[in-house]
Amino acid sequence: MNIGLTGGIASGKSTVSAMLAGLGAALVDADRIAREVVEPGRPELIEIARVFGEDVLNEDGSLNRKRLGQIVFADAERRKRLEHILHPSIRRIMVQRMNELEQADPRRLVVVDVPLLFESGLQTMFQRTMLVYVPPEVQLKRLMERDNLTREQALERIAAQMPIDRKREMADIVIDNSGTMEQTREQVLRFWRESGL
Repeated sequence: MNIGLTGGIASGKSTVSAMLAGLGAALVDADRIAREVVEPGRPELIEIARVFGEDVLNEDGSLNRKRLGQIVFADAERRKRLEHILHPSIRRIMVQRMNELEQADPRRLVVVDVPLLFESGLQTMFQRTMLVYVPPEVQLKRLMERDNLTREQALERIAAQMPIDRKREMADIVIDNSGTMEQTREQVLRFWRESGL
């Protein structure tokens, strides 16, 4: 069985994916793959520097994520251009790893953590989708604290994604992560038991 795991920015996807992995699920992390495809020397990073300018690179040739983020979160067209560069490679590697894990152990749950699952229309790739949910005001507060952002910067990043309440309507399974860690864990365990894993 596989599930596509998603949520809004700063909703706690990593927390829930770690809980599922702790129970025995295999994890494929699209964010980790996204970091791999922009390592120095990769064609995707070369294209990013060509399109967005050399100033998105650090002195050592690695990607300056903060600088690139400032550019793309302030301009929807430039963000789409970045997605056009990165998403095909990320999807290809993600599907390859998911298939390898499913073939290695067909009974094991494979969790694929995809931040832009619904935005990218990828939900059909998975047997079920799981959303890690927090109310928008909690999401804003957590994002500002986590990334040391101003309210305006945090709102820009949230606005770049589909509204979390819309995602909630689309998801098969919703884990509400607005309470305590123990309350979140109880929901994850309930899902695990009900799925017969």
